[in-house]
Amino acid sequence: MNCIIIDDDATARLIINKLCANTNQVSVVEEFAAAIDAIKYLNSKEVDLIFLDIHMPSFSGFDFIKTIKNSPKIVLTTSDKNFALEAFEYESVVDYLVKPITKERFEKSLQKIASLKDLKVTETNTSKKESDFIYVSVDRRLVKINIPDIYFVEAKGDYISIKTEQKNYIVHSTLKKIEDKLPSSLFLRIHRSFIINISEIVDIEDNSVLIQKSVIPISRSNKGELMRRLNLL
Repeated sequence: MNCIIIDDDATARLIINKLCANTNQVSVVEEFAAAIDAIKYLNSKEVDLIFLDIHMPSFSGFDFIKTIKNSPKIVLTTSDKNFALEAFEYESVVDYLVKPITKERFEKSLQKIASLKDLKVTETNTSKKESDFIYVSVDRRLVKINIPDIYFVEAKGDYISIKTEQKNYIVHSTLKKIEDKLPSSLFLRIHRSFIINISEIVDIEDNSVLIQKSVIPISRSNKGELMRRLNLL
């Protein structure tokens, strides 16, 4: 894998360079002290991976992530543990390394990235592989939820409620964001405020479905798709 390093600290760049040099998995093609310079570079060059510091003057790592389009995979490098939760809200971020970075932790990160790269190849050559779980942010913690355990998801203002076999999770998110994470083979949006696990439907009556003991409305525009998914049309 080709990579670049973005860090305003020359010593930090040197350390990551040496860690990369001690493996045969990743090759450093360029390094930058300023994120703006890296953006200019990426306008004409392609890389597989970016090691990116969060705290940099004028233009932070998060500013960089928000600016760049079609981002490569990103490993955030920082001496601050407090931004891990925010970091994983960005799709391109695959790991979060806290300085000082040890050889063992660095190698684990590369192993994780390699597995993600292998998955991408598999998805390209076959059908898309869907995970069995998702992570959501609850009270500033990342909580793992098994996808088959989800009964339905309900929009409630700026939050969503994820009803599962074990409990109900309240998450600061949108229905669209959670819909993108759920496998379309199992879940269907049947109303502007509801996504359901179609395998959990108990019965259907007029314009509603029963899941467990919850009656969930079906919008007129979504009813036809639900009927097709259930082979009722």
